[in-house]
Amino acid sequence: MADLFGSAPIALRARITDATRVKDAVVPAGTARFYITADVISLIRAPAGVPPRITYLVDIPVDSRGRPPRLKKTEVLLAALPVAGRPGEIQLAARDAQLLWTAPLEAQARAVIAAVVARDAAPVVTGVGSAFHVAGSIPGESETQVFLTTTNGAPVSLSILRRPGEAPRWALALGEIVDEAAGPPGRDTLAWYRLACFLPRTMPDAAIAELAPADAAVAREDYAFVIAELGVCARSRA
Repeated sequence: MADLFGSAPIALRARITDATRVKDAVVPAGTARFYITADVISLIRAPAGVPPRITYLVDIPVDSRGRPPRLKKTEVLLAALPVAGRPGEIQLAARDAQLLWTAPLEAQARAVIAAVVARDAAPVVTGVGSAFHVAGSIPGESETQVFLTTTNGAPVSLSILRRPGEAPRWALALGEIVDEAAGPPGRDTLAWYRLACFLPRTMPDAAIAELAPADAAVAREDYAFVIAELGVCARSRA
């Protein structure tokens, strides 16, 4: 849902009024292509708007006899792109960007979009840029900071603090300044998704190439701690 609705400029709920099979279309095995006409029930996201009736192509799974499910009168949730010069036509954002509508699914799509367009939204994380580690003033005290790369160049960093007799603590900073009161992002939030689903599972060698071996070893350990704390990303898309 985050992949589909987090980036698609159009999101809407519609009811299919007509579905015409497109013959001789080159499609993946076990699917058939249909030209869909649908009435828009509600717009979730569409900066330029869309007309009340839209058309688009979709590839639908078929059964062993080559028969598709019933499409006419079906309500669907769509993530789509506009088609230049054709205001009544849209293009699905992906082959699977037509979903059977349910209220919980729409609520999830709306939550994703609201998080993405928020002024303080977490930027798209592309990897690890660099890291440093410093020991504290007493044995067992230390801090590691990991600076992440983003698509828009916005500063994002992770800080891991260790103190004697305490469990390690880590925090996410979306900005130049690390807030001492900050903490990890909540599970299934946009910030969590950006980290858990796109960070490398191990610290890249290049990020700690300039650190002393002992500091690099601790930085690797602290980064692995963060990855373990984030947990497994259940993202199913390539």
